[in-house]
Amino acid sequence: MSRLLQVELTRLLCRRAVLVILAVAVAIPVVIGVATVLNTRPPSAGDLAYAEEQVAIEMQNPRVERGYERCLDNPERHLGQPLPDDVEAACNESYLPQPEWFVYWEPLDLAGERDEGSGLAVVIVLAILMMLVGTTFAGHDWASGSVSNQLLFEPRRPLVWAAKGTVVTVAAGLFAGVVVTAYWLLLGLVARSRDIEIGDGLLLDCLQSGWRGAGIAAGAALAGYALTMLFRSTVAALGVLLAASVAGGIVLAVIGVGSVWNPGLNIAAVILDGAPYWADAPCPGNEEIGFCSVEKTLPIGRALLFLGTGLVLFAAASLASFHRRDVP
Repeated sequence: MSRLLQVELTRLLCRRAVLVILAVAVAIPVVIGVATVLNTRPPSAGDLAYAEEQVAIEMQNPRVERGYERCLDNPERHLGQPLPDDVEAACNESYLPQPEWFVYWEPLDLAGERDEGSGLAVVIVLAILMMLVGTTFAGHDWASGSVSNQLLFEPRRPLVWAAKGTVVTVAAGLFAGVVVTAYWLLLGLVARSRDIEIGDGLLLDCLQSGWRGAGIAAGAALAGYALTMLFRSTVAALGVLLAASVAGGIVLAVIGVGSVWNPGLNIAAVILDGAPYWADAPCPGNEEIGFCSVEKTLPIGRALLFLGTGLVLFAAASLASFHRRDVP
């Protein structure tokens, strides 16, 4: 088995299409990371000077001073209830021009990038590309007819299927893990260089989210490989996966199946260690009204069970087909 794994690993790394996909899987996170760093960089000294000049110009406007005085005279009307502890400071912030009005920038927020920003985008891109690695790796063998030659050297088909699946899954998971680890470590260095408070354990949480995403990427590679071995066609496997990912949630919503069964939501629950969703439930305290939309959280354990069951079914069907069907 070890010899067979070495052979399959060599074949995987020698496939030019696979190498191109891996290069793209590095380039896209680099582009996303650079864009994130540039878009969150602090304003320059020139930008701050321009903002101060605009503040000085606006302060010369009589209407600004009158609005500020009205706020002090009648804070309930201008600030609302309840009043803040420091009314003067609140009026100052609301009615007197501030430098941040003229120079906007979004500071780097690792938690935001992890939950709904660039970190999540990197994981999704890696999962898609690793799925392509799995389909390309298996599809080339069927397109070239080399599967029959491989079975001459190793006639035990389950062993051949397992060796190929193990190599593509482990390689995809390790590669994605390295990429996301480097991504979060570099963002952490940028945050520290900007004196941004990261907080206890935040960087580790980001890394763990990335590692769970790497597991999703490994599963995507295995799913792509299994479906390609089942259909014996890269195009057919990609078509099924694309239809499931794009139209799956829409079809489930149309037929009335709860969003908890949406594969996309379950994938997000694994990556983020739980994902919120809306479900119908009896209205609390007033059951006569009927049902209300209640926010719930899909736990990671249930998501892993759902996704794992589907992956096992795909793999079992693929292995059974490869074991029994004739190989041209």
